[in-house]
Amino acid sequence: MKLKNYNVTDNKFWTGRIDDPNDIDSFRMHQIIQIIDITKPESLKLEPSILNICIIGFCCDEGVRRNLGRTGAKQGPEYIRKAFANLPVTFGKNTAIYDAGDIICIENNLEEAQSQLTIAIKIILENNFFPIVLGGGHEVAFGHYNGIISHFENNKNKNLTLGIINFDAHLDLRPHKDGGSSGTMFSQIADICSDQKRQFSYMCLGAQLCANTTSLFKKADLLHAKYILAKDFIEPNYKNILADIHSFIDKNEYIYLTICSDVFNSSFAPGVSAIQPLGMNAELVLIFLKEILKTNKVVSFDIAEVSPRFDQDNSTAKLAAVIIFALINVLNENYNNQCDSVFT
Repeated sequence: MKLKNYNVTDNKFWTGRIDDPNDIDSFRMHQIIQIIDITKPESLKLEPSILNICIIGFCCDEGVRRNLGRTGAKQGPEYIRKAFANLPVTFGKNTAIYDAGDIICIENNLEEAQSQLTIAIKIILENNFFPIVLGGGHEVAFGHYNGIISHFENNKNKNLTLGIINFDAHLDLRPHKDGGSSGTMFSQIADICSDQKRQFSYMCLGAQLCANTTSLFKKADLLHAKYILAKDFIEPNYKNILADIHSFIDKNEYIYLTICSDVFNSSFAPGVSAIQPLGMNAELVLIFLKEILKTNKVVSFDIAEVSPRFDQDNSTAKLAAVIIFALINVLNENYNNQCDSVFT
């Protein structure tokens, strides 16, 4: 299958420190990454007895530009990869990680880039990889969601309930009569769900009162979307928040998990499209992220709006890399537990 706007990652991209060329316990991520071309079936042969993860970049911030935000996130995939390359391999040979390259936005054609990402995600899922998408602006969510739905529909699972959990300062439910942007994706998805008579299931964690109009909160309520404000993530509320999250997850067969980097406090994430001085603590987000992953319902993940041009010491890209590192380790643990249960 031929993809437009698609570049395979250069073999020389993944480089870094080598402590030992042979000892797996000394390996870093760049030593195990395998480059693949998802347009070539022979490139997609994988080891079925292990967890296979596929990274793909979405080099686009046209949605951010349309949303009047600070552009620069289209460079996010490159910098996240660089930060991820030197992290240690902590799961031995139980997990394989592949790099499938990038979808590029050409001539500000956001809609084409999103449609190509839809195709790419469908290919990745149909070949039994777990997708990790590196944004790019948060407009990545529209193409990503459609790719997951396209995959399940192709497998005759049209009546599935796919819940969206979004860590984000913004609800991203703006009107889209003049076209999509990085602030309209979930409104677009809601309309598609309505047209296709599919349930719209959406939860936003970390929303900021100062970053969303009253109209957006009313829209969320009208759509029966769930949201928990950043200011409510305080320790006395953790048990109730976790219960609300589990209640949402229990109502869905699968979960698409997405993070907009502007959910974090600007001390953790200065390199984003819209900084949040009172954003969430990164360690706290990780705690809830891991709890969501442990349900074993998450089928795909992305992280968006890392904007290197505004970053300090690549701290935001490094944070994104550490989040991906944590995610892979939880997925690996889930996979091993599943395997153990089969043989016990």
